[in-house]
Amino acid sequence: MTEPSSDEPLIPSAPSSAVEIRDLRFAYGEKQALHDISLDIPARQITAFIGPSGCGKSTLLRCLNRINDRIPGAAVTGGSVHIHGIDIYRADIDLQELRRRVGMVFQKYNPFPKSVYENVVFSLRISGMTKRSELDDAAEAALRSAALWDEVKDRLHRSALGLSGGQQQRLCIARAIANRPDILLMDEPCAALDPIATLKIEELLHDLKRDYTIVIVTHNMSQATRCSDITAFMYLGKLVETGPTLEIFNTPKDPQTLAYVTGSFG
Repeated sequence: MTEPSSDEPLIPSAPSSAVEIRDLRFAYGEKQALHDISLDIPARQITAFIGPSGCGKSTLLRCLNRINDRIPGAAVTGGSVHIHGIDIYRADIDLQELRRRVGMVFQKYNPFPKSVYENVVFSLRISGMTKRSELDDAAEAALRSAALWDEVKDRLHRSALGLSGGQQQRLCIARAIANRPDILLMDEPCAALDPIATLKIEELLHDLKRDYTIVIVTHNMSQATRCSDITAFMYLGKLVETGPTLEIFNTPKDPQTLAYVTGSFG
């Protein structure tokens, strides 16, 4: 993102929505993947995207930091996405800055083949931070925020690949938040983890939402009910229904939503 002008703040003092999506359409070449999606994502809450495989959940998530831009032939074909009031698809957006502001954690934990410490400070070095004391403080803060510091403080300079799967995913979360993004995107972050590691991630999410707006894609209905404040149900590239999570699961308005959350299809 480019730096905002004085009359266009990046973060308003009390935003009701961190992300505003309006009539968003997205296609992979000739295949339309998203159809006229309109959705507000509230700040400092957890919003879950649910729906059957291939319904567009991950595509929509990746539109929020434009990582889909890397796919040949993939493009937004209409509509808009505003983050804290800024159109992220306008021509002068700095994609590196956008992805710093909108961090991402993927389904499969993917630490770099570096030390635990170097994984966390990687993006900080790229952004120009060189002072060792500042890097040390930032690394500790990120690892503490990811509930990992006590487990790795004595092995910071050993390979991250020696950590367990759950620890590696929390390390990826620490890496994503080291730059203090505004928004954290998580694409099936527990899909490759065992139940104990999954529980730790879910507990961590509740702590992180104090500081970050979190958007999570999940196939796990129980996880969505445990973790999210808002749930958006998608089907065939369309947003069917969105609302407070308990309402979506207990009293959905749309019959398609009801069928999905009760296990009738999907």
